[in-house]
Amino acid sequence: MYLGIDLGTSEVKALVIDDNYHVVATHSAPLSIQRPHPHWSEQSPQAWWEATDYLMATLKEKCGQHWSAIKAIGLSGQMHGAVLMDNQGEVIRPAILWNDTRCAQECAELEEIAPELHAIAGNLAMPGFTAPKLLWVRRHESDNFNRIATVLLPKDYLRFKMTGKKVSDMSDAAGTLWLDVAKRDWSDSLLEKCGLSRSNMPELVEGCAVSATLSPEVAEHWGLNASVVVAGGGGDNAVSAIGVGAVSPGDAFISLGTSGVLFVVTDAYRPAPQSAVHAFCHVLPNLWHQMSVMLSAASCLQWFCRLTGTTETALLEEIEQLSDSEKAHAPLFLPYLSGERTPHNDPNARGLFWGLTHASLRAQMGYAVLEGVSFGIADGLRVLQESGTDITQCSLVGGGARSPFWAQLLADILDMPVVTHKGGETGGALGAARLACLAAGKPMAEVCSKPEIYKTWQANPERHQTLMERYKQFAALYQNDITYRTH
Repeated sequence: MYLGIDLGTSEVKALVIDDNYHVVATHSAPLSIQRPHPHWSEQSPQAWWEATDYLMATLKEKCGQHWSAIKAIGLSGQMHGAVLMDNQGEVIRPAILWNDTRCAQECAELEEIAPELHAIAGNLAMPGFTAPKLLWVRRHESDNFNRIATVLLPKDYLRFKMTGKKVSDMSDAAGTLWLDVAKRDWSDSLLEKCGLSRSNMPELVEGCAVSATLSPEVAEHWGLNASVVVAGGGGDNAVSAIGVGAVSPGDAFISLGTSGVLFVVTDAYRPAPQSAVHAFCHVLPNLWHQMSVMLSAASCLQWFCRLTGTTETALLEEIEQLSDSEKAHAPLFLPYLSGERTPHNDPNARGLFWGLTHASLRAQMGYAVLEGVSFGIADGLRVLQESGTDITQCSLVGGGARSPFWAQLLADILDMPVVTHKGGETGGALGAARLACLAAGKPMAEVCSKPEIYKTWQANPERHQTLMERYKQFAALYQNDITYRTH
């Protein structure tokens, strides 16, 4: 038995698989985000731990006598979050999350003081990344900065609580802007530019390697053996890649969660920072990946449902009843509710409905949200292709994978097959459980097989052409809004 824990932004999910890699039990616990000021996005690390502890008690009950057979635990987590800890291992302030955009000024500062940044870290300095967050804390919360003994990423805080060890992995560390991504090691020069050193960083291991064992106290509390090993784990998207078997160069998937990601495996470090493409280490040795990332994806749909007093299920049913003419005359939606990364790198980008009339239906606005998020994914595909990366098919994971309508819409917009998998919505937690298997010595070829295909969604050439006309309008809206906001 193997346990995977996925620390997301909106929930913590845990999943247990058996020796035949079948899911035995799964459960999740919700999380909330605190936004005390514009551009801020924070969570309490203690809330992560309490949610995880609750999940262990729940899964123990679900698994019954089989629970004690768990041999290893894998971790997946939201990337870039800054968990600041003092010498006593206490958290200094709430964690600053990946979708926090307060540090735009510090990004410009980092680009200026670290001209080697793009070559070493492979990425632009964006407000979501960890390094500029620390520059912000140094400038605005100097007392907190001076107390820092260690900076941990979110899932590594869970590891610390579980094992007492401060360890991270290559994929998650690559999202800090402190890692030499080609060498898979901390960069002393980039750390020094932020007033930090290796002594403030956790030890690094590969995502599929053993990082530590459970502490005796936690093992006893959870009803597990203290010999249970904890895998290195990884950033949520790299771990989701393991869940869908994206372990060979060219394998690709789209994740529609709180954020939206287009992920492709590469056999070498291939940075393309000029287009705000991310180049990170994979959770497996000698592999890397590229990602296009949009900050708001399925969260746009959740926002619209809250605003209009309906549920996602009810809204999707309304959308599916729209005629082709009603979809063609739907408003356009820019999905930049939290700013945007790829390809704009614009923390000040804003969401927008354009083309509303008295005749506009709620279903048409809902359709515009799905379409606008999909157009954002198409933006990412375009810049990945411009960087020389070829993608011929994408798996679809995350909450958005539950919607057949959205899967077909993506296939039509991207003009390529989109594949959904059985159990695909458990991507991060399943990938974490698979990493636990690898850390326990299971063979990679056996563990990392692609899950069974549920359905392949083929692109409709006629619909693709129609949607590309709307895509041109979508792209022009952002450019016009930029012009408006800068005058």
